[in-house]
Amino acid sequence: MNATTFPRHGLYAITNGPRPDLVAAVEAALAGGARVVQYRDGTTDHARRHGEAAALREVCRRHHATLLIESDAELAQATGADGVHLRRPEDVAEARALLGAGAIIGVSARDSMALARAAVAAGANYISFGAFHASPTIHDAPRASLDLLAQSAALGVPRVAIGGVTPDNGRALIAAGADLVASVSCLFGAADVRAMAQRFSALFPAHE
Repeated sequence: MNATTFPRHGLYAITNGPRPDLVAAVEAALAGGARVVQYRDGTTDHARRHGEAAALREVCRRHHATLLIESDAELAQATGADGVHLRRPEDVAEARALLGAGAIIGVSARDSMALARAAVAAGANYISFGAFHASPTIHDAPRASLDLLAQSAALGVPRVAIGGVTPDNGRALIAAGADLVASVSCLFGAADVRAMAQRFSALFPAHE
């Protein structure tokens, strides 16, 4: 997979591990229509993280979905993931040198157009903004304005809205300009992950 195949629309699923049913939960999210999976695990259990990332790579391939690793370009390279999601524009060049021109690299722009511009200038393939709503996962993130989604359209890359996103408030984010909506706890904390993914996916036109 290369950068041009990053989906222009859809559900961006961010894992909430460690959890024993991680692979099954991700498979359910993909069956429900998730287009991107971001493997998020900040522990130092390198063997487990490698095994899980490799397993998710196979699951994503079966579902023709994109797998990104959060903040670990080395793990992305080692497991054949499609790319990496970074927290700072300054890290793009190093990740690009390691992963190659075809890798998908995203950057968190939080609540800042300046960070978004810097990320795109550095070669990011997409950016994320957020938190747009109160979030149990990124509770310390600044609150992003809907205006950022309209202002960032000229950057020419997909924009992901994150932070407290639900099927109920996601439609407004898409209307404001979000190309994808991301979910952690609402999706992977659901009793039925597949059904929740279907609710998110239904926010986007079927042909997309």
